[in-house]
Amino acid sequence: MQHDLTVFIVDDDPSVRDALGLLLGVRGYRTAVFASAEAFLQGWQPAWSGCLLIDIRMSGMDGLSLQQELIRRGCTIPVIIMSGHGDVGTARAAFKADAVDFLEKPIDDGKLIAAIDEALARARNVRSEQQRRSQSTALLSELTPREREVMELVVIGRHNREIGPALGISVRTVEVHKARLMSKLGVDNVADLVRISMLDK
Repeated sequence: MQHDLTVFIVDDDPSVRDALGLLLGVRGYRTAVFASAEAFLQGWQPAWSGCLLIDIRMSGMDGLSLQQELIRRGCTIPVIIMSGHGDVGTARAAFKADAVDFLEKPIDDGKLIAAIDEALARARNVRSEQQRRSQSTALLSELTPREREVMELVVIGRHNREIGPALGISVRTVEVHKARLMSKLGVDNVADLVRISMLDK
């Protein structure tokens, strides 16, 4: 099975990096390895998509600090935390920061693959939502100022007979603008119009 997203491995132990890279590579996952949290942050780009496999105890910045820093930067890549010294406090902190899973070393291959697949499913959902949002924003930019005014009144529940007087135009003209804007946005009902308009907030 080929995977279109990347598993980013951040661990300061080269033998762990090699073992994880080999295990995942054989199973068709695309991987990228980093020897420290700092190295990952230095290379990180907002366009990267996939999931992060982070060791909690590393020289320099630790895994939880990396997780927090990525949240601060607006990074939405799902995180799986690995630990050779698992304890309730660190596990709770990881989950509180929205980690997909907290795996204790030596890591069970089955649990690892299950966690990665869940994380990548999350990543695909995030990516799909971002694509929908950018497509909707592009469509909204095609509207004329008058069409936008009509849309804003439609989505708060105003009827054509109310919109006309509010904008100083005839009900027939409102109907024309409404038909045009719905055509431009590729929607055929008010519920979908409301959904798209909310992406513009």
